[in-house]
Amino acid sequence: MKVNPLADRVLLKADKAETKTASGIIIPDAAQEKTQTGVVEAVGPGTEKDPITVKVGDRIMYDKYSGTQIKVDGEEYLIVKMSDIIAVITK
Repeated sequence: MKVNPLADRVLLKADKAETKTASGIIIPDAAQEKTQTGVVEAVGPGTEKDPITVKVGDRIMYDKYSGTQIKVDGEEYLIVKMSDIIAVITK
């Protein structure tokens, strides 16, 4: 199944939260900080008011509580509005 976002929406695959610290301490689920980065999987066409400024493959940072979680073919994705994306991460 393929998901194509509409208007100013972006489909992204969120990065997994860390379950262990660098020293090997296991972090319980309740204490894990929700990840706020991901990779763009698909983009909508945009609108005049909110044009799309990211492209497929970009690593982005988004607002902590934004978006709608969906499951496609057993994989979890997040659909966010373009205005909820706060940065593109580059190396």
